[in-house]
Amino acid sequence: MQSIDELFNLNDERVLVTGASGNIGRAIARRLNQAGAQVALHCHTGESHALALQAELGPGAIVVKGNLATETGVQTVFEQLTNAGCKLTGIVNNAADQSIGRLAELSYAQWRETLSTNLDSIFLTCTAAAKHMTDGGCIVNISSIESLDPATGHGHYATSKAGLNMLTRALASEWGASNIRVNSISPGLIHREGIETAWPEGVSRWRDHAPLNRLGEPEDIANAALFLLSKAARWITGENLVVDGGMSTQSKW
Repeated sequence: MQSIDELFNLNDERVLVTGASGNIGRAIARRLNQAGAQVALHCHTGESHALALQAELGPGAIVVKGNLATETGVQTVFEQLTNAGCKLTGIVNNAADQSIGRLAELSYAQWRETLSTNLDSIFLTCTAAAKHMTDGGCIVNISSIESLDPATGHGHYATSKAGLNMLTRALASEWGASNIRVNSISPGLIHREGIETAWPEGVSRWRDHAPLNRLGEPEDIANAALFLLSKAARWITGENLVVDGGMSTQSKW
């Protein structure tokens, strides 16, 4: 039986974290780095934040840049990984777009942008990553509790995340024979700087209804990602791990 330290040791892993310049992405990259993984930090527009994180994490971290919603952009990112000598064993698909708008008022361009960023990009990135994982690997897709219970004005976002959940299951089914595990995480409302000012009624409503009586922290999602990437989850694939402080036990927040 492996020790606890061995179960959560990622010393031999090379993991790409997409959207690593964002709130949750930074926390995931830091946690995986602490567990020993060599982390590739992806960014599209937040290069300065990604470079600052690279400096924080040390020489094992690299930065790759590109638009994952296009085939060309994904190819560019994986060329950078290859040129850096990074053969992936894991990926955390965290990059996402969350705009607000009722479906009846949403333009087709807005609809397509959300689906492209939140779903097409995952398909493109996963299929590219699988070519690296000739000896097996692990993929973690960051979904949302709105994939299970959409909020008004978030229909396009919720639809993209529901599609991501099904893509996760389909990939797990098809790639299990290649020893590639694929799971998703559905976070609840995660704290970020300024959220209490930007959305006071939402934060208050969440705290009033969530059984654990608080917003999530980025580290809560990072810990879940570490678990799914670790040997502790070696017999888990095709699952959606809800990390929401118990909000999904309520009828509607």
